[in-house]
Amino acid sequence: QVQLVESGGGLVQAGGSLRLSCEASGRTLSSYRMGWFRQAPGKEREFVARISRSGDTTDYADSVKGRFAISRDNAKNTVYLQMNSLKPEDTAVYYCAATINWSVAPTAYHSWGQGTQVTVSS
Repeated sequence: QVQLVESGGGLVQAGGSLRLSCEASGRTLSSYRMGWFRQAPGKEREFVARISRSGDTTDYADSVKGRFAISRDNAKNTVYLQMNSLKPEDTAVYYCAATINWSVAPTAYHSWGQGTQVTVSS
């Protein structure tokens, strides 16, 4: 089982940027396809972005396409989420997750980090 720890969240003004990191331990990250999800208060957890094992394939939710970029450095066992042009509606707890599948469903992911809070002020 892989353990995941997110970092990089914080408070930012609308239009600003943040880069989230997700560091893995316990198993090599290159064994897994990785995803980022987010959950706002009172809402269900939703898919944000995913990346293939090698990093050559990525996919995004329509709401973040063109603003967010997922990447990975398997040598560092780390996945990143670069978030630009942030909006107040991006405010949520952001989670990284690992899967052997290629899916946008949270239920397909078997390992989760503890989450990092992102707050975007207007």
